[in-house]
Amino acid sequence: MFRILYQFPTWMQHLYRGVTWRRDASLLHDGKPVVYLTFDDGSIPEATPAILDILKQYGIRATFFVVGDNIIKFPHVYARVVSEGHRVGNHTFHHIRGSKFATAEYLADIDACEQVIAEGREPRVERRLFRPPYGKMTFRQKRAVINRGYEIILWDVLTHDYNRSYSPEKMLSIIQHYTRPGSIINFHDSVKSADRTIAVLPRVIEWLQAQGYAIQTL
Repeated sequence: MFRILYQFPTWMQHLYRGVTWRRDASLLHDGKPVVYLTFDDGSIPEATPAILDILKQYGIRATFFVVGDNIIKFPHVYARVVSEGHRVGNHTFHHIRGSKFATAEYLADIDACEQVIAEGREPRVERRLFRPPYGKMTFRQKRAVINRGYEIILWDVLTHDYNRSYSPEKMLSIIQHYTRPGSIINFHDSVKSADRTIAVLPRVIEWLQAQGYAIQTL
């Protein structure tokens, strides 16, 4: 039961097909198994710059699933994400829950986010990434997003950094217990998660590196 809170079993992942929960475990970088750090909900001044500072300190590049409205509000923060070589994915313009919107409205919000992403991304990549806010969308929305050429990225390890009852130590223990080759680790660069994420991130990176993992972008 507790495992489902942090890592959905493979058989459950197969029920929700067509999305990426975890990358190919056999992929190597410089002979090392690969894992992926991802951050949702930014880019915002309260969290993203400090996270970028830590990633820069360790020479790590991550993947940021950005909210379009935040790009408009804080273009200088988003510009730094791009300029420092991190990968960017679409997280809708208004951080909306798919089940509360018709498919056409949902796609319009994704399109609005993609427009502001494309304006600041050089060079524009062919393989576009999308992560639904809250990890939830309808099956019809999922099919429509895939048909638009996106790879839908979910996660293999959920840190719960947005939950105030989870200490950095608890988050680290989740990562230590559930990370495996190919894992996609879910963090947030949001106001409510900032303190815990910033506190634990250096320890996470050091532990992953000590275990022999290479940390790459999606």
